[in-house]
Amino acid sequence: MSLSILSGYTSSLGNLTKQTLKKNKNADSSYTPPSVKELQKVLFGGKRFGNHLDEVWPNLFIGDMSVANDRYSLWKQGITHVVNAAHGRMYFRVLVHCAVGVSRSASLVLAYLMIHHGYTLLDAIGKVKERRWIFPNGGFLRQLRALDVKLRKK
Repeated sequence: MSLSILSGYTSSLGNLTKQTLKKNKNADSSYTPPSVKELQKVLFGGKRFGNHLDEVWPNLFIGDMSVANDRYSLWKQGITHVVNAAHGRMYFRVLVHCAVGVSRSASLVLAYLMIHHGYTLLDAIGKVKERRWIFPNGGFLRQLRALDVKLRKK
């Protein structure tokens, strides 16, 4: 599966203001995203997979299929929307899930943080890894890296 669905989000990049990008200390013109190999080294360390559900950003969760299908767990966490590969509404608690919650869903969350919060790819990875072990596959990392380059040129 491709993250080309993010192209719809990138069309909204015109809405990103220079202020949004300036809030990120690494958003200067000298920034170059790390290579896929370097990104994989960053991803390999840190917290290991173990939880079915983690809140990686305020009101934004990454989880696996078992949580997505468990209405009680969703209710208990106050999750009102479940996203598989779509954009959720603002002001709701959202679970982004895939089969295991490590690659595909994590890639969507990383792209969200980059597009809507002005993070570089490396900073977004660091932010999510504070809460959950993730490991997007090489294809997703290449697409995220290309997105990072595109965002920094704006």
